Amino acid sequence: MPSFQYGRTTIDYAVEYKPEKQDVTISVEWLEGVKVVAPEGIDPTLLDSILYKKAPWIIDKWQALNQISDPPAPKEFVSGEKFAYLGRNYRLKVLKSEEVIKPIFLFKQSKFIATLPPHLTEEERIPYFQQAFKDWYIRYGEKKLQERLEVYHSKMGVIPTKIKLKEQKMRWGTCTNEGAIYLNWRIMMAPMPIIDYLLVHELAHMKYPNHSDDFWHFVKSVISDYEQRKEWLRINGPTLTL
Repeated sequence: MPSFQYGRTTIDYAVEYKPEKQDVTISVEWLEGVKVVAPEGIDPTLLDSILYKKAPWIIDKWQALNQISDPPAPKEFVSGEKFAYLGRNYRLKVLKSEEVIKPIFLFKQSKFIATLPPHLTEEERIPYFQQAFKDWYIRYGEKKLQERLEVYHSKMGVIPTKIKLKEQKMRWGTCTNEGAIYLNWRIMMAPMPIIDYLLVHELAHMKYPNHSDDFWHFVKSVISDYEQRKEWLRINGPTLTL
């Protein structure tokens, strides 16, 4: 793995070269570390210069991420394991039955219950559960978001053309120019006040497309303690994972 020196700090990074890229982008993520995407054929000296200039930002970002506790262990999807929804934990119960051809996944009596055919292999089981939970969070999460939208859209004087949960690797939320709002499906693991903050954040972008003072004043007029909720998401967001 390449690295460069900034003062007494050695910064390791992964680099990906793309022929269609016109500039250099740098991301700092909790599990992935520092990632650089650069144009194919870029002069190594120029790349080193860009990285050196961005080093203070990289270090600040990394130090902020280090406030996060130890990463959660990957889910094993076994009976008794807990999964969060709206900030509360619910246990998973796994059953096997000769009578089912395809796996069945449902939420009943405050439990996630999966009934699996005996022939399902270990290699098939993990991807099945990952997709089953994701689909469940999206299906039930979108219903909850519609309920919360009823609370906030009249207060804020905006209403999106649609609101959806979907996979977003690098963002918690997006508000498009067309007025559509997309939230990362993982947010449905968070407590309701955090979900509300993210929803209000994206609704506010319908009036203010940037993060200007006016934008934050508008958010604060709706959620007075938004800064604490934002901080919770910054620190705990990476733990919202399967």
